[in-house]
Amino acid sequence: MALPREYPAESCPIARSLEIVGERWTLLILRDAFYGARRFSDLQRHLGIPKAVLSERLGFLVEQGVLTKDSGDYRVTAKGRQLWPLIWSMITWGNENYVDKPNRRTYRHADCGGVIGADRVCHRCAQVPDVADLVAHPPPKPRNPSRDDPVSRALRRPHRMLEPI
Repeated sequence: MALPREYPAESCPIARSLEIVGERWTLLILRDAFYGARRFSDLQRHLGIPKAVLSERLGFLVEQGVLTKDSGDYRVTAKGRQLWPLIWSMITWGNENYVDKPNRRTYRHADCGGVIGADRVCHRCAQVPDVADLVAHPPPKPRNPSRDDPVSRALRRPHRMLEPI
């Protein structure tokens, strides 16, 4: 039996947020959307998510105004971009606790080339860049170099966040 999406007994902003982003796959879909994945087929191939689940999650995120769908492409909306600090916090927490230190993806400020720290601050210019002003750099050794889907191929080289893959 599937767990309910809503937390009706909770009057809490965390519970309200979990109603939108708390289901399995949702944060990974959003991560890939921030990386620039826009097509259903690219998301499905990169994540290995069942098509029915992906369709349901994308439809819900569009309904909630987190993503928009235009000519078959999904894009992160202004409302969705507000979730970047959450995604960043999870990236940072996962890197600090579960990913081998020498094999991490790094992020640089597109304007000055400075490395972005765990606090989202650029080490060179001391700004907190918008997600669209970040360039994701691949780890030195890809976790699974045999993956050949469009998203994996694009993320093997530096890629500006939110730019289409």
